[in-house]
Amino acid sequence: MDTHPMKQKNLVAQWAFDCRPILGRLHLWLENVHIEWLRGKPADDLLDSISFTDPRTEKMLAMTLAVTALGTRLFGRYGQGAGLDKTGLNIVKKDADAISAYAMSESLWYLTRTLPENHAIMVCLGEGLMPKAGETSEMGANPLLGFGRIYARPQVAKFLETWVNRLINDPAFSWEDFKKTIAREGITIWGAAIDTLENTSRFAKGKETGPLTVLHLFDQPLAISDQYEGYIGNLVIPKKVVDRAAKDSILIDFFTPRHRVVEAIQKAYPGIEPGHIHVWTLKGDSRAGRIGYLWEQWEAAGAHLVNDDWMLPNGWTPFTDSGTYAPTLTIGDWQDEDNDTHLFIVDGYAASAEAIQAASLAPILDLSASLAVLSSRFRFTAPLDAAAMKLDPDSDTFADQLRDRVNDPDLNPDFVQKYKDSILAAQKAGIPLNSRTITADDLISEKKWQALAGAGYMLPDPYTGAPGVTQIDDDTYEVTVRITTAAGDKRITVALRLLENFNESKLVFSPLLNRFLKGEDFRHRAVKISDSGRIRNELQTLCSEALRFYDTKMILNFDKIPEATISREDQKLLRQVLAWYKKNHPIWFDWLELR
Repeated sequence: MDTHPMKQKNLVAQWAFDCRPILGRLHLWLENVHIEWLRGKPADDLLDSISFTDPRTEKMLAMTLAVTALGTRLFGRYGQGAGLDKTGLNIVKKDADAISAYAMSESLWYLTRTLPENHAIMVCLGEGLMPKAGETSEMGANPLLGFGRIYARPQVAKFLETWVNRLINDPAFSWEDFKKTIAREGITIWGAAIDTLENTSRFAKGKETGPLTVLHLFDQPLAISDQYEGYIGNLVIPKKVVDRAAKDSILIDFFTPRHRVVEAIQKAYPGIEPGHIHVWTLKGDSRAGRIGYLWEQWEAAGAHLVNDDWMLPNGWTPFTDSGTYAPTLTIGDWQDEDNDTHLFIVDGYAASAEAIQAASLAPILDLSASLAVLSSRFRFTAPLDAAAMKLDPDSDTFADQLRDRVNDPDLNPDFVQKYKDSILAAQKAGIPLNSRTITADDLISEKKWQALAGAGYMLPDPYTGAPGVTQIDDDTYEVTVRITTAAGDKRITVALRLLENFNESKLVFSPLLNRFLKGEDFRHRAVKISDSGRIRNELQTLCSEALRFYDTKMILNFDKIPEATISREDQKLLRQVLAWYKKNHPIWFDWLELR
C-alpha cells in the first residue's frame, strides 16, 4: 500500500494545527505544504525542525513569512508607483510597508501567545527609519518593526517594555544592566533583525523580481540599546579565502585593497581567472562617492563587476539598484561548461539590518563577513567615512578634526552637525565604533549564538531561483519561504486559500488606523478590547519617530509626524480617531496621550 498520500495529509494536518493562530487571525485556510530540502534532509518531513526553537514555533515563523509575503503582494499596491513623481511613489511605498509590517506584527503577536511563559521575541534591528535612494529626510520614517518591539505573553511583554523604555531613556541604565535584570527574572529573549519588505522601491514600481520579507531570529538579544538604522560597509566572501590568506600572514577584511583580495582568491581557488571573479555590488551615481573606488579597484584587478545584463549560473539576471541581502545566499563557486571555475562574491555596503542579517548567515554558509560602520552621509569614500565615525562627537574641536580626517576644509556647520548625529546615534545604540571592522559576534550578546534565517518571497528571487506568490486558483495562492540554519536549509511552499472575498481579505490584512484614514467609519464599528493593543502596535509601526514613552504611557506628538509620512489632513483625522477612542473607552486607552 502506498502511504505517501497519507504522509502528505499528515504533514498538512500538522502544519494547519501548529499554525492555526496565524491562519485564523488572517482568515486563511492551509491547502497544502511542500518541503524541498537544500541541505540536511531528515528521514521524515514530519520531523523537520532544524532550529533552536521548538518545532511548532519554527513552523509558525515560516508561516509568518508566508502570510507577510502573501498579504503584501496582494494588498500592498504592487506596481502602482510606476511613473509617479517622488511624492506619489513614496506614498505607495509607505502603503506597501504598512501592509507588510502589519501582517508580520500580527503574526508575531499570535505566535508568541504559544511560546513558553518566560520567553519573548524582541525586535533589535529593523528597516524603515532611514531615507533610502531617492528619498529625503523630510519624507519621514517608513512603517517598520524597529528596536524595542516586544512579542510575548502579556505579563512578560509588560515587564520587558518597562525595562526597554528605561534602556532607551535612562543614560545611566546600560545594556549590561538590562541584561542582568532579564537574567534575574529568568526570562529568555530571542532577538530579531527584520526587514518586512526589502526592495520596497522595486515593489512599488512593479519590477518583476526581488521583493521579499526577511526575519532573522537569534537565541539571544542583539547587544543594541536603542533604535538604530545606518549604513555598514560589507565584504562577504568564502571563508576559505580568508583562511588561505592568513597562512601567508595576509589580512583580508573590508579595507584590504581589492587586488590583494583577488590574489587571495586565486590561492584559495587555484587556476581561477580574475575575470571569473564576479563581484556583486550596489551601482548607481548616488553610490559612486562612497564605493566608486571599489569598482575601480576590482576592474583594475581584472575582476567582473556584476551588472543587470549578466546571467547568473541559474539562468536568472540579477539587479544592482538595491537588495544586498539576497545575493549573500548565492556566494560560492561553480564550474562552467568548459570546466573553468567561477566565484560569486558580495562587496560594498548595506543598510544595518541587511548587513547584520547577511553577516549572521556567514557561519551557516561557511562565509567570512567583514563589516565597517559608516555614516548616513555619502560625501566620502568608505575608508574615510569609517575613520571619521571613530571621532569623539563631544570634543570641542570635533568640526576641525572631521575636516582634517576627511581632508575637506569646506564642510559647513549643518553637515558637521548631521555627521555628529550619525556618530551619536550609533553610540547611543551601542554600535561598536572603535574596532577596525566588526562581525555579527560584536552585535550579539554572547559570542556563542544560534540563528534562524527566514525569507518569504513576494516575487521571484533571481539569486536562489525561488518563485514569488503564485495564484493557483480563484482564491488560492502558493507562497515560498526559505528557512536556513546551521542544521539544515529548506524551501517550504504553502498553498493558502482566502476565506473571505478579495475586498474583505484586504481589510483583514490592513492596519485598523489605515482603514480609518481611508474612510471607514470608526464611530459605528464594533469596538473590542483588542483594538487597544492593535492601535498601540500600529502607532509604533506607522509613526515611531513621533512617539515618546514615559512609565506606562505612550505620548504621540503630532508636531513630529512629517507630512510625507501622514498628511496634515490625515493627521487631523487621526487625532479625531484617537481622541474618540480615549473619550469613549478611557480605561482601554489610558496608555495613550495626545499632544
